[in-house]
Formats: sequence, C-alpha cells, structure tokens
Amino acid sequence: MSDIVESKPDIAVSKEALLKAEQYIEEEEGAANHLEGWLGVFLSTVAVVMSLFHMFAAYAIVPTQTLRPVHVGFVLFLSFLLFPVSKRFRHRIMWWDWLVSLLSIAIVVYLILGGDDFTDRNTRPDPWDIFFGVALILLVLEGMRRTIGWILPVISICFLLYAFLGAYLPSPWTHKGYEIGRVVGFMYMSLEGIYGVAVDVSSSLIILFTIFGAFLQFSGAGKFYIDFSFSAMGGKPAGAGRTVVLSSFLLGGPSGSGVATTVTLGTVAWPMLSKVGYERNAAGGLLAAGGLGAIISPPVMGAAAFIIAEFLKISYLDVLLMAVIPTTLFYLALFLMVEIDVRKYGMGQTIFKKVDTVWNLTRHYWFHFLSLISIIVFMMWGFSPVLSVFWATVVSFLTSFLRRDTAMISYDLFQGKGSISHHFFQSPLIQALRAGSVGMLGVGATCAGAGIIVGVVTLTGLGLKFSGIVIDYAGGSLVLTAIYTALVVWVIGLAVPVTASYIICAVITAPALIKLGVPDFAAHMFIFYYAVLSEVSPPTALSPFAASAITGGDPYKTTMQCWKYTIPAFLVPFVFVLDPSGQALLLMGSTDALAIANPWEIARVTLTAAAGIFALAVGFQGWLLVRATAVERTFLIAAGFALVYPGPVSNLAGAALIIIALASHWRRGWKHRPLQGERANSG
Repeated sequence: MSDIVESKPDIAVSKEALLKAEQYIEEEEGAANHLEGWLGVFLSTVAVVMSLFHMFAAYAIVPTQTLRPVHVGFVLFLSFLLFPVSKRFRHRIMWWDWLVSLLSIAIVVYLILGGDDFTDRNTRPDPWDIFFGVALILLVLEGMRRTIGWILPVISICFLLYAFLGAYLPSPWTHKGYEIGRVVGFMYMSLEGIYGVAVDVSSSLIILFTIFGAFLQFSGAGKFYIDFSFSAMGGKPAGAGRTVVLSSFLLGGPSGSGVATTVTLGTVAWPMLSKVGYERNAAGGLLAAGGLGAIISPPVMGAAAFIIAEFLKISYLDVLLMAVIPTTLFYLALFLMVEIDVRKYGMGQTIFKKVDTVWNLTRHYWFHFLSLISIIVFMMWGFSPVLSVFWATVVSFLTSFLRRDTAMISYDLFQGKGSISHHFFQSPLIQALRAGSVGMLGVGATCAGAGIIVGVVTLTGLGLKFSGIVIDYAGGSLVLTAIYTALVVWVIGLAVPVTASYIICAVITAPALIKLGVPDFAAHMFIFYYAVLSEVSPPTALSPFAASAITGGDPYKTTMQCWKYTIPAFLVPFVFVLDPSGQALLLMGSTDALAIANPWEIARVTLTAAAGIFALAVGFQGWLLVRATAVERTFLIAAGFALVYPGPVSNLAGAALIIIALASHWRRGWKHRPLQGERANSG
C-alpha cells in the first residue's frame, strides 16, 4: 500500500537554515543596509523614483546620452548608501558614503551639462574631464566591490593596467599603450566604455525586467506558481521531484535569478523532498539545478541574455527563440533524473497528496499566466522588447485587481477604509517599485564594470589577439577550440557572476569560434550556457551552497549532486557549434531563418540531442529499471558523447551503443523486477 504524503509535512526549514541561505543571496546581491526612519523612507523614495524614471524612459523618448549616465548615477548613488564600505559599518550611513554618492551625481550632471562639446573632445579631455572620468572609474570599481565583492574589480584593474602598460609586455600581448587622458576619454566621454553596450542593456532592459519580476512577486504570482506545480505534479511517485522542476521553471522564468529561485523554492520543497526519501545532498542538488534553470528560461532568462541581443544587434525575441529547445532539453534532463530517482531511491511507495485541484487554482488565479506570456505576445505583435516588458508590467498591475488578495493597492483604499498613507505608501505597488531598483543594483554595477573591460578590449584589440592565440593552441581544430573556449569561460566563471563572465568571454573568446566558421549567434549562445555553469561551480557555487544551507547538507557534495543533474544538458551547446546542422537546436538563430528552415531536420537534431541526454542521464545516475552495470554505464555515457558530436557516423555509433546497453539492461531489469523497489545505497 502506498504512503500518502501531505503537501505540508512535519519537517520544517529552521530559521538558522533560512538565515544561512539568505547569506548566499547576499553574496550574489550584496549585504545591504536595513535602514528605518527618515533614511529608510528617503532611500525607498529614491528607489521608487529610479523605477518610475526607467518606466517613463521605456515609453517616452530619453536620449541615450542621457539615459545611460543617469542610470549609472542612480545605481552608484543607491549602492553607496545601501551597501556599506565594510560589514562593521552595516545598517548605518557614514559621511564618506554621502560624499561618494553625491560625487556620483556630480559626475553625471557635469557630463549632461557638457552637451555635444563634452563628447567631441573625448580624444583630448581637459583637466576637469580627467578628474571626473578618473572619479567615475574609481566609483564604479568601489560600487562593484560593495555589491558583488572584490574579484571583478580586481579583474577590471588588471585590464586597465594592460591598457596603460601594453608597450612593456612581450609579444603577442604587446600594444602601443595609452595615456590616462585617452583611457578616460574612451571610458567616460564616449558610448564605448563604461556607458557602452552592457550599461545600455542594463538601463533599457534589465531594470525593466527586474521591475516586472517584482510586480509578479508582489502580486502573488510566485506563490501561485508553486501551488500550481504542487497540484499539477502531486499524486504520483515522482511528484515531489517533478514539482521542483516545474515550479523552478515557472518561478525562474520571470525572475532570472538562480539563487533567489533556489531559496524561494527550497524553503517550501525541501520538507516534501525529505519526506519522500531524498537525502540532503541530492535534494539540495535538485533544488540548485532547478534554480539554475531560471537563468536560461524564457521569458526573462539571465541579464546576459539581453546583452547577447545587443552584441549581435538582433531582437530579444530571437534570443528567446534560440533558448526554446536548449531550455526544453535542460528540463527534460531534470525530469529524466527525477524519474530515475524514484527507482534509485525506492520512492515508488510514497505519493505526494494534492491539496487543491489544478482547475480550482487556475480558475481563481489564471491571470498570473497571462502576465507571464504577455511579454511574448507583445513582441509577436511587433512591440520592441522595452515596450513589451513595459506593457506586460502594466498588465500584471491591472490584472492584480481581479482578486482582493492579489491587488497591488488594497481594495480598502478605494472603499475609504483606513488611511491613504498606509494603504498606498505601504502597498505592494510601492514595494515592487522599490524592489525592482534595489534588486538590480549588483547587476547594474557589474554592467558598468564590464564596460571598463570591454572598453580596454576594444581600445587595445585584445579580443583578436586572444582569439589568434586560442586557434594556434588548438591547431585550427574547431573541436579543440570549442573545448578551450568552454574551459576559459568556466574558469572565468569560477570567479565572477554569470553576466560578467559572459561579457568578458564574448569579447575575448567568441572571435576564435567565429573565425573558424561558427555563426556569431551560435558562438555567443555557447559562451552564455557555459557562463551559466558558474552558478554551480565552486567557489562561487551560490545556488548549491544556498540549497545546502536549507537542507543541512554538505555544500560541496550538494554541488556535485547539482552537476550530476545538470551536466547532461550542458553538453548540448557543443551540438550547435561543431556542425552547421546543430544550429537547428537554436531554431536557426532568427525568425527569418526559421521560416525557410527544414522542420524535419530540426526535429531530427532535437531528437538526437534528447537521446544523448537520456543516455547521459542513465549513465551518470547508474540506474534505470535496476542498478546499471559498469559496462552499461560506460556504453551509455559514450553513446551520449557520440550523439552530442554532430555527424552521421558518430550518431549511428551512439545509437548502436544505446541499443546494446538498453537491451542488456532490460534483460536484467525484467529478471530482477521484484527488486526495483529497493532503495539504492550508492550511485
């Protein structure tokens, strides 16, 4: 007889575990001050004004030369007042915080008042230009340090030193070297350095999507997505794991944050996973893997996805289109792993009970799905990404009033109950506007800092030099170049966040792949997916570390479990760089190319990749009907790698290996069928 597990089991996440998990969120988003009184009101007001300004800029016309500096000014001003110079000064604002925050405003005012004359003299800056330019560079470095830590500022300083000292370096790294005036002019007085592509995307798209995610969260959409997943996936042996996978997709789609999704989901799902038989590290690995999906899942994806669109000068809708099949394959891998877990850990006798029906939840809160898909609908109607997210936010706000419990301004305000100040100024609307700005300060500072790196690469030609070195080491081999590129992206990702990792590698490693014939969109998506691995790679494996804090598991064992769940899907990017046919996984890179593509070829490549993921999932888990033998696991893993490498010979070899391994496994599985309910003691 099966055990029925209620959706709210006895096990609870302790306050200590939640506090520890929140520390990992702070590592990603910075350890902010918590201020009350007039200071708290003042900072909340500035954050709300920042959100309103950017929403105004989305609808009205604000010149680029104004929008980008004002955006950086807002980011730095709030960063210096919300994030202390060190933890011992936390929860208070010191005099030097006011000094640097006001200086960040002065820098923007000086730039805007300078007008066209200011930008025209970027090659011959005057002393005041140099003063404010040097101040901006130093403030951006300090803003990054306060919000995301030391590593990216140090990397940025190394790039600046490369710009200054290029004449003293050995070949092939040498260049003529630049004086401080030229560097300042490029970084501060043009739209190529700090105010370059990354800040352009941050000021026009990233902040709007962050505001949109905050509107969904404060209108109750996050809770609905979890409840919906629980109801849709309950009542089955694999219900607990499936719930994590589905809810991570629904939660992560609008948030785009791996750590936040992991913590939000983990506090609810860990008790359920524990009850059905997941051990601490495996549960943490699954939660972190689900959180990782937030960064690659449409419609928001991670901040880097917006920068891809800007780098390639393509529509954000095309980026979403390219992400559809890889995201589907990622979640296919997770679902396969979860199904195998049921057999491997003997969960077949434990069923998760539904609390409410899918119909009831959908009938009452259907409009949360409308908010989620409205972005795509607006883009398909021809709206720009900026206007699409603007109107999607408006849709989220308006539809929240369909129910009293989701209204972003209390019904009581319109009925004359209570004070206006309480119902409006403490409403979910104001909280969402505040959270939208504060939640992107780390990303905004990262984009400004990445502008320094991109500026140096552009000024010195480092990208072409580095790509030439990589190709030489690879001997002109595309396979080796792809492997080297993946390793470079992964190593850089060990130290910096996903957005910074992508930006750095896009300018220094993408040219190597493009030189060898890989289309630019495939090269950039390849780099993006391997940059995402930084979320689950120590020492910055914040998602698994946060999950382990919730489950009480070992952080590094949890990280390895997360790798087990995600690694089959992360071999897929090799498919779309090693052979032109693999570009079918990216739906040919654009809607125009897709319109003339062969649908059967897209289906064939997708099914081949899915078969490879299946083989790798079973091979890494070591279980299907029963425990797999060492030979079966070897055959399946080899088959997975063969299917990932495009080409008829490798695909036929992979298919043959799968057939041989599965035939052997099924023969043993039916022979030992009564034993499949036993718990696995090892992988």
